[in-house]
Amino acid sequence: MTVKSKAAFAMAVCIGLIGCAHDKNKAEKIDTSLKYAEPITGNEKVGVKNGDLVVQKKVLMSEQLRDLQNKVYSLQDRVYGNRDYGSEGLWGALRKCRAKLVSPAMGGDGHLMWTEPRDLVVHSDKDYTIGLDDQNRIVGLTTEYLKDRITRFEQYKSILDKREDQLQTKLDVCDTELAAAKWKRKNKTASN
Repeated sequence: MTVKSKAAFAMAVCIGLIGCAHDKNKAEKIDTSLKYAEPITGNEKVGVKNGDLVVQKKVLMSEQLRDLQNKVYSLQDRVYGNRDYGSEGLWGALRKCRAKLVSPAMGGDGHLMWTEPRDLVVHSDKDYTIGLDDQNRIVGLTTEYLKDRITRFEQYKSILDKREDQLQTKLDVCDTELAAAKWKRKNKTASN
């Protein structure tokens, strides 16, 4: 091994060790103090930190995660419906529209056009460790790193946003085709 390659190897090892030393899931103390702080909104302030003028936003991560999860669950219900509450979502509305479009009443052959599978993105946590807690109650427990959960729900939201746009476009196309088929039927009947 040459001196240059030994130095490069040593540097790579040092960088790797430094990277491993910082654990993204460890709780760190954060200095949230600001001099001359003035509120902008509920959780934003303008002030001075280390001599620099800054805008600082401080949020409770429990609220951030709850808001994100609520948005994702609502979005999934809007896209795919919720069987527990009898809602059909965009997916169900598209399926119904396509069924009407191919019905003999609209001049179709009665064979349903293919509809995308109801592919839910968010699934409930069912992988519990079951045991006794510190008060001898039988409990189920799941544990996940906060940053990992936030990342997971942000990915769910991104997927669902895309699917919502796709299904809404397909539903709009189907509604337009259905309206055209109704108009043709009406005008065909009126001309006879």
